[in-house]
Parts: sequence; structure tokens; C-alpha cells
Amino acid sequence: MFLSQFTTPDDAKKIITDSLKTSAVEEIPLEKAYQRVIAQEIISNLNSPPFDRSAMDGYAILAENSFSHSETNPFHLKVVDRIGAGEKSNLKLKSGEAIKIATGAPIPAGANAVVMEEYTHEEDDTLEVLTSVVPGENVSPAGEDFNKGDLVLKKGKLLGPAELAIIASAGFSKVKIFKKPKIAVLITGSELVMPKNILEGAEVINSNHFTIKSMVESCLAIPKMLHSIDSAELVEEIFEKLLDEYDALITTGGTAISKGDVVVDVAEKLGDVPIHGVSLRPGKPFGFAQIHGKPVFMLSGFPVAAMVQFDVFVRQALFKMQGLTFKPLLVQKKATRKIPSTLGRTDYIRAKIEGQMVRPLKIKGSGIIKSMVESDSYIIIPENLEGIEKGAECEVLPYHSLKA
Repeated sequence: MFLSQFTTPDDAKKIITDSLKTSAVEEIPLEKAYQRVIAQEIISNLNSPPFDRSAMDGYAILAENSFSHSETNPFHLKVVDRIGAGEKSNLKLKSGEAIKIATGAPIPAGANAVVMEEYTHEEDDTLEVLTSVVPGENVSPAGEDFNKGDLVLKKGKLLGPAELAIIASAGFSKVKIFKKPKIAVLITGSELVMPKNILEGAEVINSNHFTIKSMVESCLAIPKMLHSIDSAELVEEIFEKLLDEYDALITTGGTAISKGDVVVDVAEKLGDVPIHGVSLRPGKPFGFAQIHGKPVFMLSGFPVAAMVQFDVFVRQALFKMQGLTFKPLLVQKKATRKIPSTLGRTDYIRAKIEGQMVRPLKIKGSGIIKSMVESDSYIIIPENLEGIEKGAECEVLPYHSLKA
């Protein structure tokens, strides 16, 4: 096939995205919601903070009592009460009085400022103050963060520590989130075996088992790992069973562009295959199918090609199934050497970022796992460029930005 007959990566992404369904919604305790995608808007039930509170350990006073005073011109107040954390005073502060207060405690009635403890000296309930303050100083007003009725979090946000904090502060102990999709992963290849010290005959270690499993988990989804020999009858039987039980299926192996490869043949028999072959290097033999309303991502059996295909096509899809818009961070760097490419094909070059420069690794092949270990990014050469000159700026996708 000629390059012009392959699906472009952008077209492939659109075909995939348009076919996906978002996961169902469930409500869970907030305590279990870390790294989940929220499926509701959070409208606050409370003001935060719920009352005027002290921003410092010190003394609540009437600011006007301090005007014109300083370290060389101190003034004195009577300490009439003490407020610890979680407590409040029932007294109304009068002019000439002070109430000792802990950080976060409610400002007592009549007070309008807090003087820091460092600028005071107390003895026998008499407070010497060595500074002046203005009204509102060291006071966090009620609703300073947000008010009751405010929209504090939008639907589709990945919940991290800050998001969990604001949901809790808004008065919620439970939250609606999108369910984690259950992803079946079928590694095909009669030659594949699990890790062992001695290989026999044509055996090859099934490294894709560990690679794809961890990549699915990095997308917050739940993988179920299986292996099959290259048998059309067995693969078809497994397809039918998995697509009945799981939200999506990922396969590796059996996707070559030429006819006769097991996985693509089975997919074409059972459903629709709108994508088989993309103008991408590495990763040309990528396929995508819709079978019984479920997405099937068919990756190469070569480890590096499978990883690139996953990062380009599958990662975005798994996030979208959870209601999360995936926007990886692209940065601009200068190439340390000339990088050849072919018009009409998008290249993902394994590379190492070095300050403002990026160094493409001098490794070819779709199965060189060491190149992924030694690199930390992809240089992306779009299909309309015929290579990149030494020192020219290029688009770089750091691996760390691929995570949610």
C-alpha cells in the first residue's frame, strides 16, 4: 500500500473519538475519589471559610486602639478571654480589651483585627502591644475562598488533592464520578511465553503483557490480561467472550497490513474495521474496529510500535471514556542534529530532552525496547514536513505529560 492509502493519525483519532461512549456514573465516598473523574458540577453548600477567622496566632483587638502606636510607643489592653482551635468566644469585645486567639478560630464580636503574638507581651492578663494594625489585618473573612451557591468545580475534572479539598469544603461527603472502564487486553502470538531464565526454540518473552497492562493502568482504567496462540478460531471465541464482559478490547500482534493476520481477519468477520494502517512511524499496522458496539484497538506485536500506537490513539480514548479531555503538553525544543522524514507520514522519534535542546536517539526499529528506556520524549514530525534541520525548532512530547 502507498502512504496515501493509509489513514492519517488525525483522521484516525477523529474516527475513534466519534465512536466512543462515556462510562456510566456512580456515586462514591469522597474518601475514595482520588484520581477519579467527576461526573457532576459542585455547587457549594457552604461559605468557605464559614466565618471571619484569625489568620494568625495572636490577639483579637479593635484596630482603632492601636493607631499611632509602635514599639517605642506601646499601649496596653486587658485580656478578657481566650479562644483555642475549634472554640469561640461568647463575649463582645470592648475598646481597651483583647482576646487571645488561635489561628483559624472565629473572630469574636466587636473585634476587627488580629495582632500577631510576636508583637505582644502578656503578664497577669495585661497585654502590651508593640505595633499598630489596620481593620481587617490578619483576618480571613467569611467566604474569602468561595460562597454558598458558587460553582467551585466543573464536571470532567480529574480529582487530585486540591479538588478533593474544595469538594469537602463545599460540604460534600460523596461525589458522582465516571466508572473506570474495564479493558480486556489480548496478547497474541504462539511464540510468546512469560518471563523465565532459559528460552527454548523460537520462544520470545511476552513483554507486551507488562507494557500494555501498565499503560492501561496509567490511564486510570482496569486491565484484564489474556494471551492467545495464533489461532483464528480461538481468537474469535475470545473476542466474543471479552466483548460481552468488558468495555473495550486491546490486542497486540496479528495486525500486519497484508491479508491473513489473525486479529484483523477476526475483527473484519465480527464487526466494522474503519482503520487498518495509519501513516505513522513507528506504528503503521494499527487497526481499529467496532464490534458489538465496543471499541477494539489492534496494536502491533512489536513493543515500541505498540507503545507509540497506545500513546497516539488509545490513551486519549481511554480518558475520553471516563469523561476526561486529554491534552498532553507539547513543548518546543531545538534538534541537536538533522532528522530525516518522509512527506505524508507522521513520525514519532524517540528522543532525550537536554535543556533547550532535544537529541533524537540513533536507533531504528519497532522492537527496540531499550530505546524507550533511554528516551524521555517523542519528537513529532508532522506529515507536511520533510525532516527537521539541525538547530531547528521542533515539537516535543515529554513522556511525563502523557499521564493524567
